[in-house]
Amino acid sequence: MPLPLDPVVEKIIPLLPLRDPTVMTPQSARDSLRALADARAAVPPPPVEHVSDIEVQGGAGKRPARLYRNGSGRAPTVIFFHGGGWVAGDLETHDRQARNLVIETGAVVISVDYRRPPETRFPGAFEDAFAAVRDVVARIGEFGGDLSRVGVAGDSAGGNLAATTALACRDAGIKLAGQLLVYPVTDVVGNFADPTENARFPSRAENAEGYFLTRATMEWFCGHYLAEMADGADWRVSPLRAKSLAGVAPAVVTTAWFDPLRDEGHAYARALKAAGVPVRYHEGEGLIHGYFGLGDASETARTEAQRARADFKALLVKGVA
Repeated sequence: MPLPLDPVVEKIIPLLPLRDPTVMTPQSARDSLRALADARAAVPPPPVEHVSDIEVQGGAGKRPARLYRNGSGRAPTVIFFHGGGWVAGDLETHDRQARNLVIETGAVVISVDYRRPPETRFPGAFEDAFAAVRDVVARIGEFGGDLSRVGVAGDSAGGNLAATTALACRDAGIKLAGQLLVYPVTDVVGNFADPTENARFPSRAENAEGYFLTRATMEWFCGHYLAEMADGADWRVSPLRAKSLAGVAPAVVTTAWFDPLRDEGHAYARALKAAGVPVRYHEGEGLIHGYFGLGDASETARTEAQRARADFKALLVKGVA
């Protein structure tokens, strides 16, 4: 039997934003996520020696990014993409996640501020993510300095961008040491509104509401990111629909048990394994979508996130053969 909902997380759920898409606008979604981050301002962030705002190449020009590192020697390099349903989230809302990646993996981390919908719809965010990886790889001497130890990471919509970028890197001949996919979106065919498509993933019904991220909110996010519903079949937004996953970078995939995205994340982990890709999978028992941001409050969330980051560190340390 899976673990019940973590009681600490259960108390936090009513305080979390983005739960009612009937009254949500892109700006209110952004404001509420930023306000959640700002509410923790009195809690010192995880300490990292060097943090600086930089620019990386995007799909249509330079994009803001933030560089995090400890020390100055050779190290793995991780390009990180924040979550927020593609619409919300930014460098500030995911600052602590980026810092924890540095501390627990020893990597230089570059957090990328990709273009967001509805101002820039699909494939804008994907194009920015892939362009950023190519730029960092081309300038690796300015970052970790080791082309054999480059990885991508992201949570939720950022996990989607990390997964699709890893596929694009495979096709472009860019060798990644690993990908960390944290409760990723992997299949948006039907925009979370089609009963037949939803039935493929029982968690979309089991966890449709009541656990922070709702299925209705996912439908809202997809409606803003995709200009045409048919775009959902494109592997650049639905990596589970890619013709082949063979040869993509080794992966660490996490899901949360009480998350509508649970089953598609698990399906992606299984599909990667079936394609011969080394995978470590964490199912996140007792946890909800977004638990990587709840580690200060929930020991269960902190421990599960640390396990995933430890697995990712092992991939980065090993590097590309």
